[in-house]
Amino acid sequence: MTTQEIANRLAELCKNGEFETAQKEFYAQDVVSIEPEETPEFEKEVKGLDKIIEKGDKFMSMVEAFHGADTSTPIVAGNSFAFVLTMDITMKGQDRMKMQELCVYTVKDGKVILEQFFM
Repeated sequence: MTTQEIANRLAELCKNGEFETAQKEFYAQDVVSIEPEETPEFEKEVKGLDKIIEKGDKFMSMVEAFHGADTSTPIVAGNSFAFVLTMDITMKGQDRMKMQELCVYTVKDGKVILEQFFM
């Protein structure tokens, strides 16, 4: 698959809330994930597909209700792409909100090797 094809499919899966499916389909085993900042709940950087899936499970355990998601059209440059992910969620003990982040990915040999998020 081309980087554009991977970008389009990954954005589609995220739009449908199928984050773990996207990770299992497109992420390298040694993928690196970088958050905007470290928090008490999440490290700034994790490495490995298993750790990223674990991080996603932890995040979803903090969500009371997932109302939907949307993604912008991916922008591709060489072996990298980015899109805006907007999630409509209610976190446990909080009001409903729209969480938006810029998701940037780097691809090598048909697999995502780096994901980085900006808010």
